[in-house]
Amino acid sequence: MTNGSGPQRGRRPGSPDTRAAILDVARRRFLEDGYHAVTLRSVAGEAGVDLALISYYFGSKKGLFGAALALGANPAEILAQVAEDGDLSTFPERVLHPVLAVWDDPVSGPPLLAMLKSAIDDDGFGELVKEAVEREIVERIAGLVPGREARQRAASFTTVIGGLIATRYLLRLEPIVSMSVEEVIRFVSPQLRQALRGPGRQAPRSRPVRPPAARP
Repeated sequence: MTNGSGPQRGRRPGSPDTRAAILDVARRRFLEDGYHAVTLRSVAGEAGVDLALISYYFGSKKGLFGAALALGANPAEILAQVAEDGDLSTFPERVLHPVLAVWDDPVSGPPLLAMLKSAIDDDGFGELVKEAVEREIVERIAGLVPGREARQRAASFTTVIGGLIATRYLLRLEPIVSMSVEEVIRFVSPQLRQALRGPGRQAPRSRPVRPPAARP
């Protein structure tokens, strides 16, 4: 990485061309080797840059993945930000708000939709996206869920989100496509909450409030 004394010997200084070279290497490596096999160090070595420069540009492996696929917003990074709170009672709503925002956005939405269509049409690309979802989304949610079958519950949560995205943005199914964000959240968040609880586990019921007894 560059500093006041100039770039290190044998390494490229940070520049738009350097960033583009990193993305070219990362995009090819992800598609050829899969998400898990690619490391930031291997991309840095092939691109001829310092590892710190990749961290400076992209922050993390999931950031590099999103940039390599030309995603204006990376769902894995959105989830990572939401997960910092750790409160499962509000987790569905806190996930749905930013997810719907980036998919509804006229700038970030089309690249996400293009990625989804490519994953459906191209088996190799679909396998890459599946692996990234498993590693960066399902496993992250499973780490937040206490108790048994955490991974199954995390995958169920992800399935509900995936179904919502497919029906609202790919199939454009009515009335889902015409519903406001708040309406979608009101209808879908109970399903997400049940997915986190797992089968056979109902939400705790509040005791009915009895009216005070009439005075004689």
